[in-house]
Amino acid sequence: MLPPAHPGITGGLPKRTIHLDFHTGPDIPDVGADFDADAFARSFHDAHVDAVTVFAQCHHGHLYYRTQRSARHPHLPADLDLMGEQVAALHEVGIRAPIYLSVQVNEFAANTHPEWVAVEADGRLAKRVPTEPSLEPRREPVALTAGWQVLDMASPYQEYMAEVLAEVLDRYSPVDGIFLDMCWDQVSVSRWALTEMSTAGLDARSEADRARHARTVAERYMARFSDQVEAAGSEHQHFGVWFNSRPKTRLHVEQRYLRHVEIEALPTGGWGYAYFPYVARFVRPLGLPTLSHTGRFFRSWGDNAGLKPAAALRYECCQILAQGMANGVGDLLHPRGVPHPEVYRLIGEVYEHVSRCEPFVEGAQLEADIAVVVDPDLGDEPGPAGYGVTRALQQLHHQFDLLSPDASFDGYRLVLLPETTPTDASLASRLLRFAESGGGVVLLGAAAQNGDGAPLLGPAQGIAIEGESPFTRTFLRVTGAVDSGIAPYDHVMYERGFCMRTSTGGTPLVRVVEPYFERTHHRFSGHSYTPPHEESDYSAVVRCGSVLTISVPLMAAYGLHAQPVYRELLGNCLSLLLPEPLLGIDGHRSLETTVATSSTATVVHLLSFNVERRAEGLDVVEEPLPVIDAEVRVRLAGRPASAHLQPHGIALDVDWTGSYASVRVSLLDGHGMLVFAH
Repeated sequence: MLPPAHPGITGGLPKRTIHLDFHTGPDIPDVGADFDADAFARSFHDAHVDAVTVFAQCHHGHLYYRTQRSARHPHLPADLDLMGEQVAALHEVGIRAPIYLSVQVNEFAANTHPEWVAVEADGRLAKRVPTEPSLEPRREPVALTAGWQVLDMASPYQEYMAEVLAEVLDRYSPVDGIFLDMCWDQVSVSRWALTEMSTAGLDARSEADRARHARTVAERYMARFSDQVEAAGSEHQHFGVWFNSRPKTRLHVEQRYLRHVEIEALPTGGWGYAYFPYVARFVRPLGLPTLSHTGRFFRSWGDNAGLKPAAALRYECCQILAQGMANGVGDLLHPRGVPHPEVYRLIGEVYEHVSRCEPFVEGAQLEADIAVVVDPDLGDEPGPAGYGVTRALQQLHHQFDLLSPDASFDGYRLVLLPETTPTDASLASRLLRFAESGGGVVLLGAAAQNGDGAPLLGPAQGIAIEGESPFTRTFLRVTGAVDSGIAPYDHVMYERGFCMRTSTGGTPLVRVVEPYFERTHHRFSGHSYTPPHEESDYSAVVRCGSVLTISVPLMAAYGLHAQPVYRELLGNCLSLLLPEPLLGIDGHRSLETTVATSSTATVVHLLSFNVERRAEGLDVVEEPLPVIDAEVRVRLAGRPASAHLQPHGIALDVDWTGSYASVRVSLLDGHGMLVFAH
């Protein structure tokens, strides 16, 4: 089977971009006072930037272009078309300039038309208040705290927004693209929203119906604004409109409005370092050119004077590159209109490295052995099971994609369903056909059952299910087939599973040891759960041919507790069904990898950085984590002509055994690419 094809970083998108925030309140007096068009453009050109998103309308609702509308920033000089001059100067040095407009956050519109503000179900006016750790506690109520009022797109505000967009398109087309921000599903019970819900037969008292209406409103204005942009025309065929703040796991539905995808993921800004690897692997099989944003900020957007360490920015940008995506870094332009030299020294150093890497992956397609079927309705932050399976497979160096349940399994060698994946008869039928054709199937926890609590794939699983385990804690006794690297010990399983017996064709691989009794307020022993007592009649892992069932929520448990035994057990199970994975690396669990293939080479990205939890809710990267003399094995169609570590230009000796090319490599600066020439 051929691996599924995914787009590379080309696809018409620029490769090294800047998202230039400019949310400037009405009390800032000197907007654009020091702006110099040539110096502005030179700052980006010298930092290896090839696109800069500039502002037409910010969260404050102010406009920064040539217009007679009253929303123009009150302190922008009358003779300065700030956005227009930015676009012209950037174009002069060959840099694209997509245009930004804030949609559902607009302080000017909210203050001049308070009736347009969305109304929460409890009657409060909708408002988003930024939060961050501080020694200074918040004392004011939300209504009196600095924050963004949220507009109702079912109100006449939608027409206001459409007029601003039309004016920008009329005056500046053909544009390099339109970036529309703050486009989530906003629930509202305003008079306009209530009228629409009533007309549509929805019950405004129902939370589900309110959410359904919010989604309808969003999709309606997305279709409208997308049509506006398409009608105006774009300078570049792959740069149309992007609607930000929407869940990427809805893209398989909403991609009809788009030509490309942008992922906003500032790790230290609330997203965390687990977010991007999950979302990227869901987005990339969709086939749309993709741009991902991190930021130069130490914390998040608006951290005006915060600079992250150079190693962190390098890690994040190389991680984006390794996922086959174009790079974006968020910055915030000072109100006076001058990019800060130190910011672009930092970005320039990272982008210089990225630019030297790009020729080796141009036109390459990412490869994957494993399809992980996830629940799109969980959104971009899937909880412990989604993050657990992503972390575990990354640390095991498996190459994988995340798919919605209705996606095709063609080209994959193994399909894995975490515990939170919804199942139905259609999915079960497709999984059976996949297994019968030689593919491996791994089912975990609740995903191993149908709606009646019976095995999802029937006799093909070789098991019988006898309901939920009566114990919140059980213990895993691992047998020889899957015990590599696991101590001979009864390992605690911190989360409840179901009772699974083997039946015809099934082979138990991990047995369940039960405690003496369930811990309660009137019957307990010791500080925590009751100790293991004896082996039960139940199994935690059963194999039946190419189908493997795990009765415990192994990935949710790994996501919650990070117990290495759970990851190693999963890895050993996968080795039974996938004995020749695309990539093999012994140890080095912190080393992140992806594999991409072009017509001339196979490229293995290696990323190794020291990610530390230094403060509550904040991971910090200050230095690379050296890799010394690691053996890397990659499955290839034929013996490679040569192997090099790039962009370092180091030739490597290749050992060719079976279908694997093997090299030994040391990496000291955090990122490198093993390039195996065909």
